[in-house]
Amino acid sequence: MLGQGGHAALALMLLLLLLWRQAAPIEVPQDPKILQDLKQPPTIVKQSVKDYIVDPRDNIIIECEAKGNPVPTFSWRRNGKFFNIGKDPRVTMRKRSGTLEIGFRSGGRPEDYEGEYQCFANNEFGVALSNKILLRVSKAPLWPKEVLEPVVVTEGSPLVLLCNPPPGLPPPFTFWMNSAMTPIPQDKRVSMGLNGDLYFSNVLAKDAHTDYSCNARFLFTHTIQQKNPFTLKVQTKEPYNDTSYNATDPYGGRRVAESTPTFLSPSGSESSKMVLRDEQLLLECIAAGLPTPTIKWFKKGGDLPGRKVKFENFNKTLKIINVSEEDAGEYVCMANNQLGSIRHSIFVQVKAAPYWLDKPTNLVLAPDENGRLVCRANGNPKPNIQWLINGQPVDSSPPNLSRQVLGDTIIFRSVQMGSSAVYQCNASNQHGYLLANAFVSVLDMPPRMLGPKNQLIKVIENNRTFLDCPFFGSPLPELRWFKNGQGSGLDGGQYRAYINGTLEIKRARAEDEGTYTCVANSILGTAENQVRLEVKERTRIVRAPEHQSAIRGSTARFDCKVKSDPSLSVTVAWTKDDKPLQLGWRLRKDDESLTIPNVNEGDEGMYTCTVKSEIDQDTASARLTVLDRPDPPMDLDLSDPAARSVRLTWIPGNDHRSPITQFLVQFEEDRWEPGRWQDLSTYPGDLNSVILQLAPFVNYQFRVIAINSVGQSQPSRPSPRYKTSGAAPDAIPRGLRGWGSKNDNMEITWEPLLDLERNGPNLHYNVWWRLKDSGEEWSNVTTVGSKHVIHNTQTYVPYEIKIQARNEFGAGPESNVATGYSGEDKPTDAPTALRVSKVESTTATIHWKPVAPNSVQGEFKEYRLYYWRESSLVPGLVVSKEKKTKGFFSTVAEPSGILSDLVPYSKYKMFMVVANSRFESPPSNTVEFTTKEGVPDAPKFFRINRRGFDTLQLEWDKPLEPNGILVGYLLKYQTVNGTRLGQPQFKNLLPNETEFTLRLPDRSTRYKFFLSARTQEGAGEVFADESPHFTNEAYIDQVDIATQGWFIGLMCAIALIILILLIVCFIKRSRGGKYPVRDKKDLPLDPVDQKDQDGSFDYHSDEDNKPLQGSQTSLDGNVKESDDSLVDYGEGGDGQFNEDGSFIGQYTVKKDKDETEGNESSEATSPVNAIYSLA
Repeated sequence: MLGQGGHAALALMLLLLLLWRQAAPIEVPQDPKILQDLKQPPTIVKQSVKDYIVDPRDNIIIECEAKGNPVPTFSWRRNGKFFNIGKDPRVTMRKRSGTLEIGFRSGGRPEDYEGEYQCFANNEFGVALSNKILLRVSKAPLWPKEVLEPVVVTEGSPLVLLCNPPPGLPPPFTFWMNSAMTPIPQDKRVSMGLNGDLYFSNVLAKDAHTDYSCNARFLFTHTIQQKNPFTLKVQTKEPYNDTSYNATDPYGGRRVAESTPTFLSPSGSESSKMVLRDEQLLLECIAAGLPTPTIKWFKKGGDLPGRKVKFENFNKTLKIINVSEEDAGEYVCMANNQLGSIRHSIFVQVKAAPYWLDKPTNLVLAPDENGRLVCRANGNPKPNIQWLINGQPVDSSPPNLSRQVLGDTIIFRSVQMGSSAVYQCNASNQHGYLLANAFVSVLDMPPRMLGPKNQLIKVIENNRTFLDCPFFGSPLPELRWFKNGQGSGLDGGQYRAYINGTLEIKRARAEDEGTYTCVANSILGTAENQVRLEVKERTRIVRAPEHQSAIRGSTARFDCKVKSDPSLSVTVAWTKDDKPLQLGWRLRKDDESLTIPNVNEGDEGMYTCTVKSEIDQDTASARLTVLDRPDPPMDLDLSDPAARSVRLTWIPGNDHRSPITQFLVQFEEDRWEPGRWQDLSTYPGDLNSVILQLAPFVNYQFRVIAINSVGQSQPSRPSPRYKTSGAAPDAIPRGLRGWGSKNDNMEITWEPLLDLERNGPNLHYNVWWRLKDSGEEWSNVTTVGSKHVIHNTQTYVPYEIKIQARNEFGAGPESNVATGYSGEDKPTDAPTALRVSKVESTTATIHWKPVAPNSVQGEFKEYRLYYWRESSLVPGLVVSKEKKTKGFFSTVAEPSGILSDLVPYSKYKMFMVVANSRFESPPSNTVEFTTKEGVPDAPKFFRINRRGFDTLQLEWDKPLEPNGILVGYLLKYQTVNGTRLGQPQFKNLLPNETEFTLRLPDRSTRYKFFLSARTQEGAGEVFADESPHFTNEAYIDQVDIATQGWFIGLMCAIALIILILLIVCFIKRSRGGKYPVRDKKDLPLDPVDQKDQDGSFDYHSDEDNKPLQGSQTSLDGNVKESDDSLVDYGEGGDGQFNEDGSFIGQYTVKKDKDETEGNESSEATSPVNAIYSLA
C-alpha cells in the first residue's frame, strides 16, 4: 500500500498530466499513396474467440491476421511456451498470415492440441499480441448405464423425475419424450426445470406411464443421447377409469387430499444467484400443491425492469436479458392456491468482467511531438491494468526518458525516430480479461497533396461553399489559401480556413470566381494545389405546377418553367407519387409543361417536376384530382306506401371527388307510354330518402340519377313497381274555347287531360252551353273527344260554355263559365266618304265614315286601308306600285288617322275596307293624292381618287330617291390633322355635275368631305368620307394602268429586247452545225477546238467569228441551209481540193474577198447581219 507521501506524489502527477498541453496526434489518411509508403507497426485485425470449442471431426483452425508495413511475421505460444510449428507435421501456417491449421488425416487426436494459444505478429517496428485463445474439443459422452426402479407415488403428491445429463462441452440441451418420440405435454402442473428435471406439482392417475425418458442433444455433434425411461405408478384410493377424466374434475369424482403450496425448486425460503453484466439472468420457482399453485414474481424496493423481463415456463421462470448493475437486488417468487401461499427470496448479485471505458488507440506522432495512450476499464471487482511493450511488461523493458507510465496512462514527450513500438494494455479480474494493442509510430514525411490536381468546382450563387484541399505530412504542415496567386492568406471575413485543409466561403458571389491555391508548408518542404471556382446562377422553377381538378376525358396541363445559368445544361423529369412517370403516346412533355390528354382515374396523384443541373436542383409538386360523373345510385327501395305517395330510398354511388348536388327521380308507367322515362322531381344531393307525390291509377317504377358538377350519372336500376289506386279526376280541361268555323255553327274545343291526369279508366267530358244572358236552360253533351260542334246558330252570337271531366270513379270539378261566339260572315257595308287632308311630303291625314256595328257580322278587327305609289313627279323616275296596308281601330263617329312613311313628290291611290276575324267588306271609294316635295336621299355613291401627287378626284352619283327636283349639290370639306379639323370650306355644284377635282396645297394634306344633294326644300342626307392616306414616295392612281402612255412604251421596249435576244440565240445555234465537211468526214478536231460544258463546240479561229454566206438568216426568219456544195467556200467554184475531194483551202485566202463581196451584197446591210456581226 502507498503511504501518504505516495498518494501526494500520485495526485501531483495526475494534476501535471491534466495541465500538460500536448500536440494532437496525427491522423493518417486512408490514401493508397500514403499507406504504400507509410511504415507502421503490426496491428491484429482478426483472431479466434477467447473460448474456442471445436468439433473433433473437423480440422482445427486458429485464426490470427495482422497488418503492418513491413508485412509482419507470426509466431505462437502454447500454454505460455513457444510453439514450434515446424516440428509438428500436422500444424501449418497460412502464407502471409498467422492462422494455424491442424489436420488429422494422417492420424492424431484433437484432444492432444487442447490448451491456451496466443499469436505474436512482429515487424521491425514492434510486436502485436492476440488474445489468449483457450482451445477445447467438444465432447458428447454417453449416459451412464443404470437400472431405474419404478417410481411409485400417491395420487395428488408432488414428484420430481431426475434427468442428470452427462456433462458435455458445451452442455447439452435436455427435453423429455415418451417411447413414441412425442414430447411429454407440459403445463402449469407438469414442467421441466432449468436443470432438466421433470417436475409434477401434483400427480394424477393419468400420469401413470412406463416411458418417461430424458433426452440430451449435443449441439456440435448433432447427436441425441437418451436416458433409460422411468416407469411411473400412481396409487389411488379409489378405482381409476380413463373415461371419467375431464378438465373440470381431473380426479373423476374421487376424493384426493388437497395441500398447501411448497417449493420443489429452489429449496428453503431464500437463495442467492450471481450473474455477470450483459449476460442473461434466469430465476426459477417450481411449487408443489393441490390445487396446482400459481407463481407470481416481485422485486423488493422497486419494479421489475419491464423492457427486459420475460416470464417463461408457465410463469415459473423469470428471464432478464442484458443484465446491468441496477438489476441486482432481492427477487421474490410467491406460490399460492386456495389453501394458502408461500414465498422464496432470491438475492441476485451482478458482477462484471472487465469492459472498456477508454480503449487505447494507435498513436502516430512526428519527431519531437508529445502524446499519450489511455487504457481505462471497469468491472466488478475493479480490474487490474497492466502495460506491456511488444509483448513484454513495461517494467522489464529498457528505460526510456521520453516515456512515463502513470497507472492507466502512458505519456510520451519529445519522441524521436526509432521509438516506434506496440503497446498492450491488459485489464483483468477474476471474471475475465481484456487485451488491446495500440502502436506508437514516429513518422516524418514531407507535405503531400492528396486531392485531384487543378480541380474545377462549380457552385450556386449565394450558397455556402467549401473548397477541399486534403493534405498530409509529418510533422503536420501549415496550410494557407491564396486567390489568383495574389495577396496574403485567405482567412477571415467571408473566408474561413479549417485545419483539415478546407476553405469555407460563407456566401459565394460572382466576384468570388477565380483560381484558389492551397499551400502546405513544414520544415520538410512545401506542396501546393489549385482549385478553380465558378459561381453559377441558381436553377429554379419560376412557374410551378398548381393543384388542379380535371374532368375525366379532358386535358390537364402542369407548368414547369425553368430559369437557370446559361452555361449549365438542365434536365426536367416528372414523377407521379414519387415514381418515375412513363411518358408515351398519351403523356407529352415539353420544355415548360406536362400535358395529360384524355384524363382518367389512373392519372390522379401528386405530380412532381424535378429540374436538375450538374450542381443543383429544384422541385415543385401539384396534385391532380380527376373528377367524373357520379356512379349511379344503388339498392332502390320503396316503403311507407299511401294512396298518392310512397317513400323512395337509395344508396348514393361514388361521387368521384365532385360532391353530388342533386338527385333526379324519374318514373315509367306501363299503361299510357310504356318504356318512356319521365322526370318526376329533383332533390338536394344530401338526401337519399324522399316521399314521392304520385298520381292515381298509375303503375309506377322509379329510377334515380345523381348529378354533380361534371354531369349526370347513368340511371340506377329500376325500383320495384308500385301501383296507385284510382280516383275521380282532379284536373279541369284547359283551353276551353267556343268559335265558329261557319256562319251558322260554334265549335267548342278544349285540351284533353294528360294521361297522368285521368286518375281512372273510361274518361269522358261533360260539356254545357247556352245563349249568353238568355236565362234559358243549359244544353249538354257527354263526349270522349276534345271537340263538340253546335249547328244552326245565328251569326256571331255569344254563348256561355263550361266543361267537366269524369271517369269510373266519379266526376271532377267544373270549369269556370267561358264565353264563346258562333261563326262570322262577310261585312255587308263598306266605309264611305274616304278623303285626305293635310298632305305633307311623307304624311297624310285620312277621314272616313264608319259602318254600322251589326253590318260587320263578326268580331270587329279594324278599318284596313290599302294604298300604293302610283308614280313619281320626278320625270323619268320609275316606281314600284306594290300595295301596302295599314289598320285603324276606331269606334268613334267621325274616325280619322295619319298615314306615314310616304315618299315625297309622288302620286298615291288608296281605298278602305272594314274587317272582322275572317272576312273583309267591299271597298270604299278610291282616293288619289300627291305628296309634297322633300329633301333628297344621300348620293348613290361617293368615291375619292388620287390622280397625282397634288390632286384629288371626287366622284358621285345622283340619289336613288331625289324626293323632288334636284337644284344642285353642296360639298363641304375641311383638312384633317389627327383629331383636329380645319376651317370648313363649301362648294355649290350644279345638279348635272357628278365629279370634282381638288388641288392639294401639300402632298400629305388629308381632307374630310361631306356631300349632300339639294332640292327646293333644302339639302338632304349627307354622305361623309375621308381621303385615304397616300405615301410621299409614290401616289396611287386608280385609273387603268394599261391606258397610260409610259406603260405602253415600256411594254414595247421589253418586247423588242426579247425579239432581238431570240434572233441572236437562233443564229448562234445555226452556226454551231454549219461545217458539212467535218460532218461528212470523220476527221479529228483541231487541237484548238474546245468543247464547252454543255457539249457544244467553241471555235477560236478568227474566221469562225465571221459569218459564212451560206449560213445567214434571212429577214423572214428562214435559214438558208447549205447544200453541201463546196462552191460556196471557193471563188467562183475554183476552190482547191485534194485527191480525195476534201477542201484544202485556207479561210484566210478568201477573207478579203468575202468581206468585199459581203459588203456589196444586200445581206450585209440587213439588220440581221448587223446583229450577227455584233455577236
